[in-house]
Amino acid sequence: MSPRDIRLTLIGKPGCHLCDDAREVVTCVREELAATPGAPGTTLDELSILDDDALRARYAEEIPVLLVDGEVHGYWRIDPVRLKTALLAAA
Repeated sequence: MSPRDIRLTLIGKPGCHLCDDAREVVTCVREELAATPGAPGTTLDELSILDDDALRARYAEEIPVLLVDGEVHGYWRIDPVRLKTALLAAA
């Protein structure tokens, strides 16, 4: 049986240095998981609060926000160890 794919959604905006940092953390964790036998697969969507009024109203003061399967995992700074642990546990 193969592990299920976990959907990650990074919500931010262009020019946000914390968003850039979060993207780098998420990318590194995804690469680590891809190289780990039996680890879950992930897909990553990025959304900008500048393109969506509802996202802007909800998350403007918290970006970047990372959702894991639609649930808030963290905001502002994404911890790589915590993210990897959560993704492995979700599989």
